[in-house]
Amino acid sequence: MRIEVITIFPDFFSSPLDCSILARARQSEALAVNIHNLRDYAADKHKVVDDYPYGGGAGMVMKPEPLILAVEDLLSRAGPDCPVILLTPQGQQFDQAKAEQLAKQEQFILICGHYEGVDERVRQTVVTEELSIGDYVLTGGEAAALVVIGAVARLLPGVLGNPASIDSESFASGLLEYPHYTRPAQWRGMAVPEVLLSGHHQKIHRWRRKQALRRTRERRPQLLKQLELTEEDKQLLAELDAEASQD
Repeated sequence: MRIEVITIFPDFFSSPLDCSILARARQSEALAVNIHNLRDYAADKHKVVDDYPYGGGAGMVMKPEPLILAVEDLLSRAGPDCPVILLTPQGQQFDQAKAEQLAKQEQFILICGHYEGVDERVRQTVVTEELSIGDYVLTGGEAAALVVIGAVARLLPGVLGNPASIDSESFASGLLEYPHYTRPAQWRGMAVPEVLLSGHHQKIHRWRRKQALRRTRERRPQLLKQLELTEEDKQLLAELDAEASQD
């Protein structure tokens, strides 16, 4: 997969892309991330990429010419079907389903917004979709771009050491993930649940599913409303209700 990133702060990406899973993904050539300095597409000698908004108001707006020229240049090599994604608080909420969808692409372009936003003509001409990583405002789209890159990269074949781990993660099954434990079995009076030490795989699976349902209902109940519950899920939820009534 190839991800093209348009930004006015290319150095922002240097350290994160050279660490951990992203570094391994790039070294294995499962992922290529190319960072493009937007100022290289500015026509004036000062490389200006923003200006005051028409109509007045606070802040600055990213100019249309450099952004559109940058995207057109990348599309001339990537092809017209390459998704062009603007990272903005106004966009569709980025989630695991969207990460899985993007992981199936051969390539896509990320535009890192800044200041008060981008000239609307950028949206009208070259942007194919807009994504937000949450209902808050960042100093720029670079952090959001790293979130998207990280979420997508770990879904690519061969990137994770154990591909099966993806299946049990939060949101992969529609639920939050169950609690995890490792050695030692006892620490400051806190013990690992006995079922996890039993070696009984069916009981462990049932315990983990039950804990995932419990955690999801307590922390993100809206996720349960979107989930098609199995008969086992319904039974486990009934057990949780019975346990709660005894407390």
